Amino acid sequence: MKKILVVRYRFIGDTILSVPFLRNLRYAYPDAQIDMLIAPGSGEVVDNCPYVDNFIYFDTTRKHKYEKCKGKKKSFWYYVFKLRSRRYDKAYILKRSLSSAILCFLAGIKERVGYNTENRSFLLTKRVPYNTHKHESLCFLDLLMAEGAIVLDTHLECWINQESRNRVAMVLEEHNINKEIKKAVVNVTATNEGKVWDIDNFKKIIEFLSNEKNIQVLYIGSIDDRDIYENITFNNNLKIKPINLCGEIDLKESLALMQEVEFVLGNDSGNLHMASAAGTKVIGLYGPMPFEKWKALGKNNIHLKADLPCMPCGLKIKCPNDKACMKAITVEQVKDSINKMLTKTLT
Repeated sequence: MKKILVVRYRFIGDTILSVPFLRNLRYAYPDAQIDMLIAPGSGEVVDNCPYVDNFIYFDTTRKHKYEKCKGKKKSFWYYVFKLRSRRYDKAYILKRSLSSAILCFLAGIKERVGYNTENRSFLLTKRVPYNTHKHESLCFLDLLMAEGAIVLDTHLECWINQESRNRVAMVLEEHNINKEIKKAVVNVTATNEGKVWDIDNFKKIIEFLSNEKNIQVLYIGSIDDRDIYENITFNNNLKIKPINLCGEIDLKESLALMQEVEFVLGNDSGNLHMASAAGTKVIGLYGPMPFEKWKALGKNNIHLKADLPCMPCGLKIKCPNDKACMKAITVEQVKDSINKMLTKTLT
């Protein structure tokens, strides 16, 4: 039996976007053992994925807030020997880093398919050009097509178990949230400050949702995000007080919650990709990152972005224009988008 390793650890959005690759990989190798190297925490978004036989949690840095977990972190060499002991025949390296290619090389994996990025081509047996203008989920599929595999579909999906649904129902009940009221998730954070819309603007939108649209606003995220959201609504005169669920529900439960809301509104982040996977509509606020590569997929989404000569910079330099791309998105534009989204919902 052929043994295949997929390498895509770190970051929620990238992990969600790997699902079409995993599904088409299973189409191509129905009888293979397919394992995936993912990050603890953020890897929860693909729990219960039927296309993967085993998950291996790559716990070395814990730099990202969703990588925090119990126990002592492992060394890079721990994973070299762990993977070597499993004797994989092939690795698909969805990460573009030099270190991920070194890992698979040192693990003795005979076939190593990956992008020719970061001067790592000599470590790969199949080198694939990385298209900076194509959506990231489709770039992953390029690794399969480079070997002649046929891509049958490209949609996102997620797997939400009943335990997560029950947990969400219990949390909403504990917070005395009316089952009939319309709900929306508002996401004000991002992995990079350069992608964050002005907090004062978010306050105005939350007030609009709560006082004018009678929508229950919900916040989700890690425990590290909790204070950010508490400060947003502190002492605000809101008719319907937002509920801060940061640290109360995990990523699997957040996916379940997203299926209970009208839409998810927020910065370019993993939460928007989670919403897309859950089949929930998105109002996304985009700035420095390449839009066509990172936009939330799905029908009936609304994407707001500026059109400035400096876009996209990809956050490769310190912004000399004081986040002009994010500041160009107005509160009125977001309000109009909410009205359009609710009209679509009602009709």
